Amino acid sequence: MSVEGYDLLVTEFKYLLESEKPKVAHEKLIAAALGDRSENADYQAAKEKLRFIDKRLFYLNSMIQNSQIIDPALHEHKRVSFGSSVVIENIDTGYEEHYTVCGVLESEPEHGLISVHSPLARALMGKSVGDQFKLKLPNATKEYEILAIKYTNIFSLKKNIRTKNDFSFH
Repeated sequence: MSVEGYDLLVTEFKYLLESEKPKVAHEKLIAAALGDRSENADYQAAKEKLRFIDKRLFYLNSMIQNSQIIDPALHEHKRVSFGSSVVIENIDTGYEEHYTVCGVLESEPEHGLISVHSPLARALMGKSVGDQFKLKLPNATKEYEILAIKYTNIFSLKKNIRTKNDFSFH
């Protein structure tokens, strides 16, 4: 993943651990003080929120621990690699397509950000401008030619960047 992608994961992890979880734990304590917990909707809701927060923290911790951080700005992009923005042409139709190879958690296929593990990214990796390649799809095989390779910051292309408002559990 990119440096920015890693930083966003760490930001969310810290926010949930240091801000959201203590706030919800306090809500749970207040609700518990109101009486019978078995019929206390506020208590049950706070308990459920804590469960979701803990699951998310576990997931984020796993992703942070297992991530491989790559700064694509430090690499030449003469060949397609992580962080490369690529223009390819469908040889049969002449239609141009634009993609950027990024990490799994950063991908937005609908905006041209494709995961490094996607079939298209795997077919592109290591190729140079002018190289042709075939991509096997379920119903057909398409042939492409690489027209251009350059570096563009992944996060400058993203449309769905999570913020602290997205981190909290409402």
